[in-house]
Amino acid sequence: MSDRCELILTCPKSLEGLLLEEATSLGLQEAREQTAAIRGFADMQTAYRLCLWSRLANRVLLVIKRFAVTDAQSLYEGVLEVDWYEHMLPTSSLAVEFSGMGSGIDNTHFGALKVKDAVVDKLRTASGERPSVEKLNPDLRIHLRLARGEAVLSIDLSGHSLHQRGYRLQQGAAPLKENLAAAILIRAGWPKLAAEGAALAAPMCGVGPFLVEAGMIAADIAPNLKREIWGFTHWLGHIPALWSKLHAEAAERAAVGLAKTPAWIRGYEADPRLIQPARNNIERAGLSHWIKVYQGELATFEPHTDQNQKGLVVCNPPYGERLGDEASLLYLYQHLGERLRQACLGWDAAVFTGAPELGKRMGLRSHKQYALWNGALPCKLLLFKVTPAQFVTGERRPSDRSALEESQPTEKPQAPLPAAPQQARLSEGGQMFANRLQKNLKQLGKWARKEGVQCYRLYDADMPEYAVAVDLYGDWVHVQEYAPPRSIDPDKAQGRLLDALAAIPVALGIASDKVVIKRRERQSGTRQYQRQGTQGNFLEVSEGGVKLLVNLTDYLDTGLFLDHRPLRLRIQQEAAGKRFLNLFCYTATATVHAAKGGARTSTSVDLSKTYLDWARRNLSLNGFSDKHKLEHADVMAWLAADRGEYDLIFIDPPTFSNSKRVEGVFDVQRDQVLLIDLAMARLAPGGVLYFSNNFRKFELDPGLLTRYQVEDISASTLDPDFVRNPKIHRAWRFLG
Repeated sequence: MSDRCELILTCPKSLEGLLLEEATSLGLQEAREQTAAIRGFADMQTAYRLCLWSRLANRVLLVIKRFAVTDAQSLYEGVLEVDWYEHMLPTSSLAVEFSGMGSGIDNTHFGALKVKDAVVDKLRTASGERPSVEKLNPDLRIHLRLARGEAVLSIDLSGHSLHQRGYRLQQGAAPLKENLAAAILIRAGWPKLAAEGAALAAPMCGVGPFLVEAGMIAADIAPNLKREIWGFTHWLGHIPALWSKLHAEAAERAAVGLAKTPAWIRGYEADPRLIQPARNNIERAGLSHWIKVYQGELATFEPHTDQNQKGLVVCNPPYGERLGDEASLLYLYQHLGERLRQACLGWDAAVFTGAPELGKRMGLRSHKQYALWNGALPCKLLLFKVTPAQFVTGERRPSDRSALEESQPTEKPQAPLPAAPQQARLSEGGQMFANRLQKNLKQLGKWARKEGVQCYRLYDADMPEYAVAVDLYGDWVHVQEYAPPRSIDPDKAQGRLLDALAAIPVALGIASDKVVIKRRERQSGTRQYQRQGTQGNFLEVSEGGVKLLVNLTDYLDTGLFLDHRPLRLRIQQEAAGKRFLNLFCYTATATVHAAKGGARTSTSVDLSKTYLDWARRNLSLNGFSDKHKLEHADVMAWLAADRGEYDLIFIDPPTFSNSKRVEGVFDVQRDQVLLIDLAMARLAPGGVLYFSNNFRKFELDPGLLTRYQVEDISASTLDPDFVRNPKIHRAWRFLG
C-alpha cells in the first residue's frame, strides 16, 4: 500500500467544520467537508493519530478503491477485483456496512450482501475455507458508500464508533454522545479557558459526559487512549510498531497532564440515582482526583471555586417531549438564567438545547448561537457572557410588606434591604397578559373572598392571541391551552404560550412550581380525552361547605367543573329530604353537595370505575355513609332498567362517549330525547330535573318543550368568573 492514503472521517451532522479544523491540526491534508464527514489524505501515522486523538469523529475510514457502478454485477466485480489477501485471512470474520443507493441497488441489505459475496468468493480456499460474518466484533469492518454511480470502498480503522470512549458504561435518561459533548465544549472555548487555568461547572450534569470530556481536554488526554480493540487490530495492513509509538507518546502526554495542578471541574445533579453512575464514569476515565460531583438542585446552584477563578458553565437542560412539559421547562430555564445572573457573574455559559425558544427565556442575551444536531433532533448551542450588559431583566415589584414599610414614616435611618434578585423581563405581549391577569384578579378576587370561593376561573381567552384558560385552585394555578387553529404559525403560538406562562407567576405572585399546564384540543369523530399522567397527587379544596378532591396533573379535567358551581350550590339548597339521582356523575361533586344539603338518599351513575372511586373518596372525605349509592353502569341502560323514584335529578352528559364497554356511541344532540324521557319517567310528581351540557352547538329538541314544563336557566347558572364566556354551558329546569 502507498504511504499516502485517502481517509474519510465521519461525524455527527453539523460537526463537519469543527472536525475539519481538528483533523487538519492532526495532520490531515487537502481536507474538505462532506455531509456528516470530511475527506483528505495522509500517511498511516496520521491515520493512527486521528483514531487516537479525534474528539469529534465517529469513524476513520481508509479508502482502498473508488469505482463506477452501473448495476449489481458491476458492484460485485468492483469489490472482487480488490486483493483482499492484503487485508484479511480466509479464516477471518468480517462485517459489511453499506449506505446509499442507485444503479439498480435500492436496498442497503442487498448491497451489503453483494459486497460480502465478492469478498468471500475472493478469499474462498480450495478446501472450502472462507471468511465468516460477525456483526458485533469482526476482524475487519468494510464500508461501501454508493452515490451518483460511484462506489467508495473503505476499511474501518476505528472499529466501534470513536464516541464510545469506554468510560461511560452507565447512562442517564437522555444520554449525550461523547463527541457531541466535546464539540459543545470546543465551541464554548473550553480548550483555551482550560489552558488559562479556568474552572468548569456543570449543573444538571447527568452521568457526566461534559465533565469527563472537559477533564480529558484540560489534562491533554487522548480521548481513545484506553481503547483496546480497534478496527485495525486484525487488519493485515496494520503496522504495530508505528501504533505502539504513537500510543506511548499519548500515554506520556496524559501522565504529564495528570501530574499538573488539577483543573477545577465540578458537576451538580438533582437526581440522586445519577450521582454514583457519574462518579463511576469519572473513575473509569482516570479523573477522580480532578472532577467532583455533588447532589444539588438547580435552585441552589452556585460554583465556589478554590481560587475564586471564573470559567465556563455548561449544561444540556431537558427539551420537553410530553404534554404539559411547557410550564415546568419554562420555569427551569428561567431559574437557570436567574442562577447564572446571581451566582456566575463574569463566567461564560454554554446551554445546549433542543428548545431554543426556551433559551430566550433565561433573561440573558446570547452573543453566539450554533446549530447542532443531537441525533435526528435539531438543536442550538447558546453561548453567553454572564455580565450585567447582557442581562434582559426588569425590576421585581416590591412585596406588599415592603411597599407598606416604605409608606410609613421612620424616626431613624434603616439599614438598606438586600437587593432583590432580578427577574427576566417579560415580553411586551407577556406584560399585557400579566396586566390582564392582575386586572381580573382585582375584580374577581374581591367577589371570591366575599362569597368564600376558593376555586375559580381567572382568565378564559380574554385576549384572543393568548388562548388559554387560567383557573385558580387555592394557591395552585391550572392552565389549559386551547389548541390553535391550523392557520396560526405553530412557532408563534408556542411563543405566546411561553409568554403567558412566564407572566403567570409574576402577575399572581406565586411560585412557578405551582403552575400546571394542559392542552385542550377540539375533539372530533370518535376521539375522546385521554389520561394525561400518573402522578396521583390529589389536592383538597372546599366549596359551599364541602370538601372535594381535585387532581391537577393526571387528567385533562381536574375532577371539578368550575362552571357548574352555581348548579351544585342550587342542588345543595334544594336537596333537603329529597331522593337525589346524579347521572353521568363524574366525581360526584353534585352528590356531595346534595348530601351536604340533607338529601335523604342519593344514587350516582357513571361508566368509569376511576371516577366512581374518586366519587367514593369525595363522599368519605365529608363523612357520608353508604346510603349514598354509586352505580357502575352505562347510564342509558341503567335508566331503562331502573324502577326507582327520585325527587331531584341532575344530568350533565358528555358531548359524546364511545366507550368499549357499551354498544354504539352516545351523542348528546342525537340521544337527548331518549335520555330525558327515561329520566323524567323516574322523576317523582313535583320533582325537579336539571339538565346541562357544554356542547356549544347543542339545541334542545322542540318536542321536549311540548311534553314537559321546561325553563332555560343558563344565565342564572353562571357566576362572575364565567359571565365572560356564556357559552361555557347551557342549563334547563324540568318540572315533574
